[in-house]
Formats: sequence, structure tokens, C-alpha cells
Amino acid sequence: MSTMTEPTEIAVAPESREQAAAAADLARRLALPLLAPGDESFPLLLVVTAGRLELHQTGPWAPGPVYVDFLEGKADFRRRYGSSRDEGVVRAVASKKNRTPTVLDATGGLGRDAFVLAVHGCRVTLVERQPVVAALLADGLARAARDEKLGGLVRERLQLLSGDSRMIMRELPAAERPEVIYLDPMYPHRDTTALVKKEMMVLRMLAGPDLDSGELLAAARTCATRRVVVKRPAEAPPLAGLPPELVQNSGSHRFDIYLTAKIHNADV
Repeated sequence: MSTMTEPTEIAVAPESREQAAAAADLARRLALPLLAPGDESFPLLLVVTAGRLELHQTGPWAPGPVYVDFLEGKADFRRRYGSSRDEGVVRAVASKKNRTPTVLDATGGLGRDAFVLAVHGCRVTLVERQPVVAALLADGLARAARDEKLGGLVRERLQLLSGDSRMIMRELPAAERPEVIYLDPMYPHRDTTALVKKEMMVLRMLAGPDLDSGELLAAARTCATRRVVVKRPAEAPPLAGLPPELVQNSGSHRFDIYLTAKIHNADV
């Protein structure tokens, strides 16, 4: 995810005085201004609440908060009721039935697809370079790691790195290179559900457009030992105009699959 928003456009605030110390610590770590509870003088606020970290857009017509939650809602539904046959991302990433490759999700975002892959047995390293989004993701993972039912899975199979995916992939030792690299670059999706519209609107305010997706794909193809999987809207052109070796359609979007030079048809 790109980092395009100026630091002055977002601040940290506690929900109440009880969260003041935690908010102050977060503001220092992110080098962001710290506001008092109730101060909405910035267009975006990273709000420390009693239960979680939330990203708020301010103003009279602002949508509800954006946060990461693997314990309830859609993520929990996909965990409990989804199957590898139903989940397009699992089929695209796991080239053979019951395979659980090591995965580097180079565009971590809110972590939903990475969580689905972990539920189905993959060990996933998420990389997110937008510091505020990384903070939201870290908060959601930390809460899930403390959960009695999910904690073990999250601690064992999900790891978060904050930084530039391109640099991380280029510097990985050969022995630590993942089998699969997953990319979901920001794109003007046509999904009009209220949740997606709200999240995409706020995240675009933070991150701006993806201007280096081609570089990201090139670094991924050099780093992955088996394949690179790119999630794209169904109507979108291939990333960087590069045709994939395989395409897997999945409703309103598709997965473009780029195989490494050493992988043959038997791995498909």
C-alpha cells in the first residue's frame, strides 16, 4: 500500500481520558500529532478505544470506523464456514490439493485474505508499509492472538512486518524465500457494499494510489520460489500489463498467477 498522505492529515486521539497514556505512546511511535478526546480538527483520526484501535474519518457525513477484527463478522464467518473449494484465494495460492505453502502477503492491508490462508494451514508473513494501516493490523492480530480459540493459530501462522515489501523481498536470504507471494494492489474496485465503500474511501485517503505496482510485481517474481498470485477486479488489465501464465476467475475478481521458471505444469 502506498504512503501518499501527508503526516499532518491524521492525528492520534484517545476515546476518553482512560486511554490517554496509550494514545500518547502510539502518537510517539508513529510520529503523529496527539489530540484530546473529542477533538476532530483533523480529517483522519487514529482513535485508541477501550477495546481496539480504530481509524475514523471526521466530518458530518463521515462513515463508521475502520478496524481489524478477526474474531467477529465476515472474517469469523469465513473461518467457520468457508472451505478451500469456496475460497478463491486458497485455490490460487495452494497449487495442489491440501498443499499449505509458505506465503508472503506483500500488500497486507487489513489482513483478510492472509487470515483465510492461515485458517487453511498456510504460514503467512504480512508486510504493510503504510504505518497507520500496519498499526491497525497489528492491533487486530494482537487481539486475535489473545483469544482462547484463535490464539494458537494466529501466533503460529501469522507474522506482521512493517516496511517496504520491495526492499524486504530483495533482501531475503535464499533459504527464507516464500513459496508464494500474494499481491492485492489498491484498485478502484466496483464493489458497492457499504463496508467496502467505507473502508476503501478511508484507506485511499491514507494511502493514495498505487504508483509502483509494477516494481512490486517484478520484485515478487524474483523472490517467490513457486508462484506469484495477484488479485485483480474481473475487468482490470493485468498488473503492469504483464500477462499471467494462469488465470483463476472468482466472481467479481480474478487471480492472475505467475509461475517461477523452475515450476512445471505438474505444480499447477
